Amino acid sequence: MNKITKYLNQLIVGNVFDTPEMLEAYSTDRSALKIRPKFVAFPESTEDIRKLMRFFNQIALKNIPVTINIRGSGLDEGGADLGNGLIISTEKINKMLEIDPRERLVRVQAGITLKELNTALSVSGLGIPIGGHDNDTIGGLISNCPTDLFAGKYGGIQKYVERIEVVLANGDVLQTAHYRKYAAAKKTAEKTVEGEIYKKITKLIKRNENLISEISKNRHERSGYPRIKKVYKGESIDLAPLFFGAQGTLGVISEVILKAVPISRRPARAVATFKTLEQACEFMDKVKPLRPRELSIYDLRIIQDARESGKNLDGVIRKLEDGFVVFMSFDERKNYCLKKLAAMQNSKPRSSRIILESPNTLQELGEFQNALYNYLTNTKNSERVPILTDFYLPKENLQSFVNDLNILREKLGLDLALYGDYGSSNYNLRPKFDLSEEGYNKKLATFLRAGAYVIERQGGKLAGGTPEGRLKAIVTNTEMTEPEKTLYTEIKQIFDQNNILSPDIKLGAISKFTLTHLRDTNSPRIML
Repeated sequence: MNKITKYLNQLIVGNVFDTPEMLEAYSTDRSALKIRPKFVAFPESTEDIRKLMRFFNQIALKNIPVTINIRGSGLDEGGADLGNGLIISTEKINKMLEIDPRERLVRVQAGITLKELNTALSVSGLGIPIGGHDNDTIGGLISNCPTDLFAGKYGGIQKYVERIEVVLANGDVLQTAHYRKYAAAKKTAEKTVEGEIYKKITKLIKRNENLISEISKNRHERSGYPRIKKVYKGESIDLAPLFFGAQGTLGVISEVILKAVPISRRPARAVATFKTLEQACEFMDKVKPLRPRELSIYDLRIIQDARESGKNLDGVIRKLEDGFVVFMSFDERKNYCLKKLAAMQNSKPRSSRIILESPNTLQELGEFQNALYNYLTNTKNSERVPILTDFYLPKENLQSFVNDLNILREKLGLDLALYGDYGSSNYNLRPKFDLSEEGYNKKLATFLRAGAYVIERQGGKLAGGTPEGRLKAIVTNTEMTEPEKTLYTEIKQIFDQNNILSPDIKLGAISKFTLTHLRDTNSPRIML
């Protein structure tokens, strides 16, 4: 244990480690990257985080910069929670602090997981309708702001956050709030670090009004800090939007106040199969007015892959050799929705089939829902690493995108099976790669750039469902205009003058560094 580690352990209630075993454990996440940190800290309170930030900000002022990356459950697919300096894990700040069932408000620490939160809220018949991983932390959901599986209906995490408490790079605490005209003017006049931030952000927005107006037209772009457009409206201001998708580059989220909603405990499910993508899309367009909680589409090859591994899916795909499968779930007017789907049976093509949830189909539907998990994890000597995930595609270009994929499949020799959420137009490709193969990094980079080109060609956005992190930044940083880069760089500098908070992700990501830190062994982690 070195001197800094010993000092930090004396400084905070939580723990700081620099043992090889701990550093190794926190050098990977769900991405294809491996970056070994120098320290891993487990703060147990906001005060612990403040002390860590003050210390590392002070040594940065003495020209000894140490990067700080924030990590929740380690589920990031773009490598944003990895770093070669200090990793601050929020695992120990995971408590529910207050709940007001009458007002449907809940105050939590940032490290609480989605499952823990919704389990506690369910006692009051409430929940946060996010279709994410059970182990996603609330702080991580805000930092990455993903387009989750329920976003098409419920809008995503940003709709349920009332206030955010953030520890800034210098150790000060900022609590976001919606300040109207006079309160906003009072806030910007304060002679504090927080007041200076409000003042500088206000001036920045007014100075870049036309540019921000242009940025606001592209509502599917998540790279940079595009939610700057939502910070200043009229004469009122709220800094909270800046932290959605910031990936820990502007501050460390420590506490959150959320607005919960009544939740239906168990949805009704259905599956439909189609020979062509056109038939599947026509069907899904008819389903959308029923307001499904989830409306997803899968290339049939994903289901076939799971069937070949032993899953009993014959009842779902029957004799189809290729095509698409649509999965739906409904949490409102469930019986009505199932009756509507049953009525669609007569108008569907002969090769298609609709399976509605009933006591007789529970096993079929359950096995189908596990098919994607099987497809992503059941690989030999290879891994379906997340490279082109969570990208946006307009539904009118989905067929032409699939046509381009067929060409790309032949050129690159990869199994490119598309799946995603039709409700929010958010999709994924997860081909297999052997990470120990010579020249793997070049093959991956080629796939990333070629896939990004096809997405852009079809009117999509590579960072359409999640921010750019490290991997997507290889492409998005080259596509961003200079005025946008300047605007986003200024935002970063306002919050983090010494550039210690995740400086090597988003705009600071460097292609060479990222590609030289690709893992060369397959991960034992489950990659769903």
